[in-house]
Amino acid sequence: MTIAPATALTIRPLTAASQADFLRFFDGPAFADNPRWASCYCQFPHVDPSRGVWSERTAEQNRPAACERIACGRMQGLLAYRGDEVVGWCNAAPRALLEAFADEPDPGAQRLGQITCFVVAQPHRRAGVARALLDAACEHLREQGLSLAEARPSRKAASDAQHHQGPLSLYLAAGFSVHREDDDGTVVVRRALERMPR
Repeated sequence: MTIAPATALTIRPLTAASQADFLRFFDGPAFADNPRWASCYCQFPHVDPSRGVWSERTAEQNRPAACERIACGRMQGLLAYRGDEVVGWCNAAPRALLEAFADEPDPGAQRLGQITCFVVAQPHRRAGVARALLDAACEHLREQGLSLAEARPSRKAASDAQHHQGPLSLYLAAGFSVHREDDDGTVVVRRALERMPR
């Protein structure tokens, strides 16, 4: 049985000042139960698929790439803390910053925020961390002048790792609605950011 600590959550945006916290989380607890993905450093949304094969990228490539993007503000997201410990992460950024979507032109891309990944340390799952991160991510995107948030959960996800985009139920409970469904089981959900649920 997983029991999360009772300490209240604090959500903070990723900045150069919190880079060390981000790295400590991804170097350690982020993928403690899923070491196959430990090389990611949440760089997948930032890599143009036409410029290389993601599966061939290593931690030695992705870790410094994350540091470079954080330093220049081209990587955004939210960190969830319990006390001084990072227990969760959400990659949420303007679509224009995410090179993985380069082959998906959208006429509204300049107003669109993309929520791409959640990583919650195993002992802290199912304790409200992802919902707190999602709420903060929507507010973070809204504060940047974006008017629409999009995410892509999968109906076929059957494990915590496969739910790294967030479960569909999480988004529906947060006021998102289905925009379209793809043949591979991906459900594209969107929410207008000016209508913040209370």
